Amino acid sequence: MGIVWLVVGLVLILWGANMLTDGSSAIAKRMGVSDLVIGLTVVAFGTSAPELAISLISAIGGSSELAIGNVVGSNIFNVLVIVGATAMVAPIRVEKGIMTNEIPLVILASAALVAIGCSNYLGAGLPVISRVDGILLLLFFAIFMRYVFSQAAGTKTQEPEGNGGKPMAMWKGIALTLIGLGALIFGGDRFVAGASAIAAGLGVSKAVIGLTVVAAGTSLPELATSIVAAIKGRPGLAVGNVVGSCIFNIFLILGLSATIMPLPFKGIGIVDLMVLLGSAVLFWIVGWFFKERTITRWEGAVMICCFVAYTAWLVSMA
Repeated sequence: MGIVWLVVGLVLILWGANMLTDGSSAIAKRMGVSDLVIGLTVVAFGTSAPELAISLISAIGGSSELAIGNVVGSNIFNVLVIVGATAMVAPIRVEKGIMTNEIPLVILASAALVAIGCSNYLGAGLPVISRVDGILLLLFFAIFMRYVFSQAAGTKTQEPEGNGGKPMAMWKGIALTLIGLGALIFGGDRFVAGASAIAAGLGVSKAVIGLTVVAAGTSLPELATSIVAAIKGRPGLAVGNVVGSCIFNIFLILGLSATIMPLPFKGIGIVDLMVLLGSAVLFWIVGWFFKERTITRWEGAVMICCFVAYTAWLVSMA
């Protein structure tokens, strides 16, 4: 049954990503907002829903290593695999604004989590995301959302008019978005259930499961959505989805989870946290340098290789 759910979940995820991309793009055109803003908000929140559900349930159930591992692993997967794979499908042209504003926020969020996770090196005992930390993370999230909405107020779509078809009706765009989100969430849940059952049967720890199987499974919606968006020539939606999801994961999901129940780091170590921060910095570097503000196929391949190396290290240490 684990294998069956893996296949069913993957099919639902791919189908849902296509629906979500078409629906959200239609909403963007109708509302006069850019694909980037839709990616940073509607799509990012929807594709982060599996992480939110799993981290909250894990936190309430006392499995803090799964709650934190899910977010840390998902963000690493988002940047190294999703951006890497999307760039290998079609090179990503990144807007200047996202390089100077949004990606630095991803680095800031990652650095904040590293600072909390490394507090034991300052003699503070076992590192834990306390309720106070959780509230501060939620405040950062509120500031981020205020910034995004202020950007949306002055942003217009630059959709070419001569595409030979009528714009999709608003109700249809909303319906496709909701159907796509539903398929993504349910598909991600079934994928994780199947993959976790298989991994647990192999005797792997919760921290490693959270950093690998659960993180990859809950990030499949982002992967599918970004690749489909890139294929359809919507790089703003592809990048906005990844950036928004990374910020949602740390500021909203960990903030909310820690506010409900403090989260000790337990099996999540300094190497995992440094890979998290390093992947965010690498995202910024490949965007600015080599071919300016374009993430090329070979840069995408390098990011994928970094993820493979990290996963191999995790497996070797399990």
